[in-house]
Amino acid sequence: MSKKPKKTSPKKQISTKSRSKKASRKSHAKSKKSTKSLPIIIAVVIVIFIGGYFYDKNSRDYPIAIKDVSAANIDALRGGETRPTLSPAQFFGKAARTYKIARKNPELLDSIYCYCNCKQSLGHKSLLTCFVDKHAANCDICQDQALYAYSLYQKDNDIAKMRVAVDKRFWRPLR
Repeated sequence: MSKKPKKTSPKKQISTKSRSKKASRKSHAKSKKSTKSLPIIIAVVIVIFIGGYFYDKNSRDYPIAIKDVSAANIDALRGGETRPTLSPAQFFGKAARTYKIARKNPELLDSIYCYCNCKQSLGHKSLLTCFVDKHAANCDICQDQALYAYSLYQKDNDIAKMRVAVDKRFWRPLR
């Protein structure tokens, strides 16, 4: 008994060919769709970058405009902190030096905005407030601002000029 090999009808052969053509058309259509979506993706990315630029540009405002700082309106800079600072004897090293500066020059540090942004997070009034509690003992930004401000103040004794220099050196946009 020999079996006859099955003959495939020409109709079936065409259908397998048409299936492969359909599959290639589908994959080609998919690649066209992904190509069509590419400009949309690029446009969205560009819009996001432009929006980020303008958002950052608007967040570049200083706490008080630098051009408005002068000896005439120096009182406007003061935060109004009236509590005494902690004793420098409680600290050592850089922290002790900065607490000593704060104790001897309260009007100087009360005229400086603190750029560790403790005003927003802790409700501080000025850089001087950081030295009323133990916050500045562990904050390099507060300590660096105090040392820099004091070094400038020793040279010129002008709080307005010192404030402008501190703002220029320590300011950064909020994120």
